[in-house]
Amino acid sequence: MSIEGFSTSFRGRVEAVVAAIPKGRVMSYGQIAALCGNARAARIVGGIAHFGDPGLPWQRVVSKEGGLANGYPGGRNAHAEHLRAEGVNVLPDMKVDVESLLWWPAH
Repeated sequence: MSIEGFSTSFRGRVEAVVAAIPKGRVMSYGQIAALCGNARAARIVGGIAHFGDPGLPWQRVVSKEGGLANGYPGGRNAHAEHLRAEGVNVLPDMKVDVESLLWWPAH
């Protein structure tokens, strides 16, 4: 995973991780926080997602249980729509099978 072009701040590291998530895969807020150096900052990652660069694939970020975000632009329905457009199966309870879709970057 390269952070070229991204700041070395926590926010920059979060954005670099999100930019690297492959199409059709997901990561959790807590997982991203841990990879960026603060395992207890899942809510901060959520805030970065809410106010972050809209050009990044934030649709690939879900809760640790695979839940979609109410705060996603357009709500959970839009979150589901964007994931489905990438071939991700969204379950009727607005969750994804996080066990089969979870992505870990190579270190």
